[in-house]
Amino acid sequence: MGKPELPVLMYHGLHAERAQRGRFDAVYSVHPRAFAQQLDWLRDNGYRTILLRDLQATADTAKRVVITFDDGDASNFEVALPLLRERAMCAEFFVTADFIDKAGMLSAAEVRALAAAGMSVQSHGTTHRYLAELDELALEAELRDSKQRLEALSQQPVDALALPGGRGGERERAAALRLGYRHVLNSVPGANVGWQQGRYLERIAVTQHMPLDAFASLVQWRGLRPRANKARFALLAWGKRVLGTQRYERLRARLIGR
Repeated sequence: MGKPELPVLMYHGLHAERAQRGRFDAVYSVHPRAFAQQLDWLRDNGYRTILLRDLQATADTAKRVVITFDDGDASNFEVALPLLRERAMCAEFFVTADFIDKAGMLSAAEVRALAAAGMSVQSHGTTHRYLAELDELALEAELRDSKQRLEALSQQPVDALALPGGRGGERERAAALRLGYRHVLNSVPGANVGWQQGRYLERIAVTQHMPLDAFASLVQWRGLRPRANKARFALLAWGKRVLGTQRYERLRARLIGR
């Protein structure tokens, strides 16, 4: 049965400065103060945060929003969790299994603590390799190993996958569903109008310098900003295809000063 609009927000790390524990990114590191303001806007405008596993249990007419974090940055536990709990909100944490206990990333104990706090720990692959570039055997191992390791660590079902780098198509979606994932998320901007179980979930990337009015426009998927967001995504996707992964990543790193 189809669903109405379902905004899914995509975050990475929350950093006030480069020196803070975690992996600072000049585009995706959102200031904790901005994140708190965004949470307050959601609350004040009647949005209810929901976990993917609870989608079927909520009314279609509810103003629902899914908050997601990719990679497993240390700030997910140190910054995001307290701000969410202060507001009785929840989020999906998509963790790359091989990043656990690495510098600037979540420790195994922090992953367990997120799950114990009522958050959802889900898969962002095993190594963060782009799934579309893997052969069939490597793709299956990437999805299976991550699922098994995170389930053992969190003691909760891992049935959602966020594509590393947002890269993937029908082959990757079908492989994930075959291996027991119920939800597959990409990085295509959109509001999931008429979304159905098993289809890709679109996401709205929240970036460092996003004003609150832009955030509000994207969550509501109203005005010119959603169109501009989709156009920018299409342009970047074209650049990735033309340049290839390695050349694109090197160019991005130079442009943002990493």
